[in-house]
Amino acid sequence: MKNTERIVPVSALRDNYIWALCEGRYCVVVDPGEAAPVRNFLAAEGLQLSAILLTHRHADHQGGVAALLADGQVPVHGPRSPDMPLVTHRHEDGASFSLEGFPARFEVLAVPGHTEEHLAYLHAGHLFCGDTLFAAGCGRLLGGTATQLHASLGRLASLPAETLIHCAHEYTLSNLAFARAVEPDNTALVSREAHCRALREQSRPTLPSRLADELATNPFLRCTEPSVRAALTQRLGRAPVDTLEAFSELRRWKDVF
Repeated sequence: MKNTERIVPVSALRDNYIWALCEGRYCVVVDPGEAAPVRNFLAAEGLQLSAILLTHRHADHQGGVAALLADGQVPVHGPRSPDMPLVTHRHEDGASFSLEGFPARFEVLAVPGHTEEHLAYLHAGHLFCGDTLFAAGCGRLLGGTATQLHASLGRLASLPAETLIHCAHEYTLSNLAFARAVEPDNTALVSREAHCRALREQSRPTLPSRLADELATNPFLRCTEPSVRAALTQRLGRAPVDTLEAFSELRRWKDVF
């Protein structure tokens, strides 16, 4: 049977994307930080909300759930967290599940670091990773540890290179500016920045990105590259002792960039 699934970024709040997975009359949304954009999208497309997927506890990712459930009860999939009481299906690393109307299963990956309970969902070559991995960047440490986030990003980096990365924020240009500061001679970065700038000038999203492009341009996935280590050595006045320190120092640098 021909795959007719569509994946649409629905803009919300200031710079969030709520990812809408559409198949037939069914629609699954990922991280609805507010309800109104989802309601408007469903009405415009003639779709029925069939499930909600949540990656972590922050309000800009789950703030619209209560209002959407008031419109009609649907399953809410997410991590175990006392701050996420509306989750009806709580998942651990390695779980998988099916959703009505969608032939391919959803695989659950625990990717702590941004927060301690963060999950990502892998579905038919598409990764919905919340605030763990961004286009050309990664999330801040807001509950988890650098050790956790470094390991989580390493795990995501091992996925197939053609995996499409659906993160939750339009941070790409600011992340690319930082990446250029780290690796000013990276020609792949120059090309990517020009491409993404052109997209934004047309009010188009820069997402999803390909994992292959992240591996070539995202400094947080490139902690072993000589050019990244050289930039950190110059900044620290010494070489990082290992890749974890390199990652931790990159994250600190980005926090004040």
